[in-house]
Amino acid sequence: MRWENQSRVSEFLLLGLPISLEQQAMFFALFLSMYLTTMLGNLLIILLFRLDSHLHTPMYFFLSHLTLTDISFSSVTIPKMLMNTQTQHLSISYPECISRMYFYMLFGGVDNLLFAVMAYDRYVTNCHPLHYTMRKELCVLLVAGSWILYSCSGLLHTLLLAQLSFCAVNTISYFFCSLPR
Repeated sequence: MRWENQSRVSEFLLLGLPISLEQQAMFFALFLSMYLTTMLGNLLIILLFRLDSHLHTPMYFFLSHLTLTDISFSSVTIPKMLMNTQTQHLSISYPECISRMYFYMLFGGVDNLLFAVMAYDRYVTNCHPLHYTMRKELCVLLVAGSWILYSCSGLLHTLLLAQLSFCAVNTISYFFCSLPR
């Protein structure tokens, strides 16, 4: 058996957006305001769905979960980008990068599957209105199934990704950890 140098990358360097130092404060304020608007808007949507009893229908149930995944999806990438912009500390540890990739895949997948569930719900209500019986239990089952399916899928991808060895270049051309295209 031959022994080789098996040094591993312990952190990555996020190159981020190519913004000059003079413009970083403006872009920080812009991205922070967009992030806070996204958070506030989605939280208000969820609050509105919970408070108004007329909005306790399957479509609004799915929309409230869609806004929850939108909040989570935005929170995976944007705060780290904002912190890197302010502190100029562009490194991210290997475990943090892997965990962010897991949550990025999880929330992106759940988002897509919830869109498919909502499209099916609209299809049934429009094409077969007399047969429409979307019960609360079925809605909960579809949302829970979306979360479980993509939790397993994201975990599988993350575990397979963790098996790879990154021993060469440790720079990432994005502002978040992502699989190369």
